Amino acid sequence: MSTSGSSTGNGPLYIGVSTKMYLGYQESLRWLSEVRSIVDDRPGLGTDSAAESPVRVFVIPSFPVLEPAARILAGSPVLLGAQNCAWGDGPLTGEVSPGMLAELGVSLVEIGHAERRRLFAEDDAVVARKVRAVVGHSLTPLLCIGEPDRLDAGAAVDFCVRQVRAATGGDTDLLPRLVLAYEPVWAIGADEPAAPHHVNAVLGLIREALGPGCPVMYGGSAGPGLLPQLGAADGLFLGRFAHDPANLGRVLDEAVLLRQAGAVAPASNSSSRS
Repeated sequence: MSTSGSSTGNGPLYIGVSTKMYLGYQESLRWLSEVRSIVDDRPGLGTDSAAESPVRVFVIPSFPVLEPAARILAGSPVLLGAQNCAWGDGPLTGEVSPGMLAELGVSLVEIGHAERRRLFAEDDAVVARKVRAVVGHSLTPLLCIGEPDRLDAGAAVDFCVRQVRAATGGDTDLLPRLVLAYEPVWAIGADEPAAPHHVNAVLGLIREALGPGCPVMYGGSAGPGLLPQLGAADGLFLGRFAHDPANLGRVLDEAVLLRQAGAVAPASNSSSRS
């Protein structure tokens, strides 16, 4: 998945959903079929080529669902992602290699999520190995970053930029290959997302620190009504709110309207939830 040309205001908006382990196998298939219908019903999302779409939609279901998901989504602009991967091929029992994910039609791989770091002890070194492995198979790393505790914008940015530089080994040539998902850990699973003024400040400063060419989304209790308030965001990484396909449809409508207008609306200090 190419990320070139992405910049706030005129580049594509990325709208993605991870199902984590909330949906069973059959429920996942039904959800994917509904997502396909929602996207097909919105011609403003573009053609069957994601690269030509003003809004790039991606879904990240559980590993066992990837093969049928590719069939359900075939011919649509929806990109398929994976929730994790190994750092290579070979004797890594129980893991899934990026090479196999590429064979299955996966376009992007989520790396460095706070749950992987906290529950599975994935440190910066592991995250960096996975980033290299994913890029080596021509896939896009969806790198999750975010401060664990509530910090002011400057301290949050320092933390996030250190995570990005650790994940890339300081190789700036890797930055255009990434999509970043800014997910403050304290906002994941919370009743409310982080306040828009905080998100806008952090994303703007991250972009200043890293330079152009790397889309930066927001995730963390994100839902309908939030995107129009995030003038600095290149999209939303959605979780449980979008497990209701109707909520995903509402966010996609917001994204289409924003791109038709040519830019995200000015930021607001109010927060939003579904």
